[in-house]
Amino acid sequence: MNSAGIKPGALSGIRILDLTRVLAGPFCTMLLGDMGAEIIKIEEPGKGDDTRGYPPFIDGFSTYFGNMNRNKQSVTLDLKHHQGKQLFKEMVKKADVVIENYKPGTMAKLGIGYEDLKEINPQLVFASISGFGQYGPYTERPGYDIIGQAMGGLMSVSGWPDSPPTRSGTAMGDILGGLNCCIGILAALKGRDVTGRGQSVDVSLVDSVVSAMETILQIYLVEGRVPGRIGNRYEFIAPYDSFPATDGWAVIAVGNNAVWKRFCQVIGREDLIEHPDYKNNIDRVKNHQGLTELVSAWTITRTVDDVVETLLAKSVPSAPINDVSRIVNDPHIAGAREMFVEISTPVGKNMKVVACPIKFSETKASVRQGAPALGEHNDDVLSSVLGMDETAIARLKQSGALG
Repeated sequence: MNSAGIKPGALSGIRILDLTRVLAGPFCTMLLGDMGAEIIKIEEPGKGDDTRGYPPFIDGFSTYFGNMNRNKQSVTLDLKHHQGKQLFKEMVKKADVVIENYKPGTMAKLGIGYEDLKEINPQLVFASISGFGQYGPYTERPGYDIIGQAMGGLMSVSGWPDSPPTRSGTAMGDILGGLNCCIGILAALKGRDVTGRGQSVDVSLVDSVVSAMETILQIYLVEGRVPGRIGNRYEFIAPYDSFPATDGWAVIAVGNNAVWKRFCQVIGREDLIEHPDYKNNIDRVKNHQGLTELVSAWTITRTVDDVVETLLAKSVPSAPINDVSRIVNDPHIAGAREMFVEISTPVGKNMKVVACPIKFSETKASVRQGAPALGEHNDDVLSSVLGMDETAIARLKQSGALG
């Protein structure tokens, strides 16, 4: 990683105090940091973010933590300590955003909730991520990714008909919550440009999953029917599914009748183009079981790459189901799109992380620095942001307010 010559990002000049831990909040601030915002990560002295203890490790340093916390400065502050709390409030005066993912009400009990902080900085955007949101009968329930996926309905439609409800392979509840919070913060900052005042942003993991259920919920809202698990196929399009090959799996997406015609020509089954069971998409959906068997009979005799390349040559949408080894060696993903970058670590060894997925033409998103050691930037931040000298900082450390 070389930050020399990197132009300021789109969010350069925005200062964010990040009190979040684990995934949803850190993912949100990771994106904001990649886009140029200054992220000051406030951590508990002597402990820090829980994910500092999550594998995989490089010489004792968590690469889980390293991926989500690049472009951040670490300040260890005891928010239960009177002086620590006062110091935080002084930092709030110089900040644009505060983001937290404590149990709802925790910040208010500490005297640093939104109602407290907006009095000292009316322009502050105060963002909260929680399992169930800041109000409602479930607000005090603990929330984790799997809770969001379960309560939001995603697990009920993930998997095969004869399998139990399935959690998605990655923490989609947390990721969706982090994305929505990022969007909310950006909207609140834009709103501040108009009104001159900040506001609170309340994001729930459950709400985020519910909002991503798209047509699944519409089926029930319109028809009163409860959709079940149907594997990898799609409710309204066929064939639109995963199919076996000799060395793995490929997906095929026949999105309309024109693609259906091309697909039939590719597999040498022109007789199916006008077949009454498959002529139109509604017919193909109705007869998806027989159609799946027909398509599988063609794919199972070929390699994944042969299936994909043959179909793409005739503009039939198809792709391999990549495992991570294929992803990190893919010439498009890893090469042209530069989705993996190398960063430094506090233990002196570099590590690769997933790059920002948003590509800008002018204000390029970038990883300017690796994730910090616990409390690494205590002196730098208090000096540059609050103008404190070495003596004042030493007193804070001695008092226990600063780790």
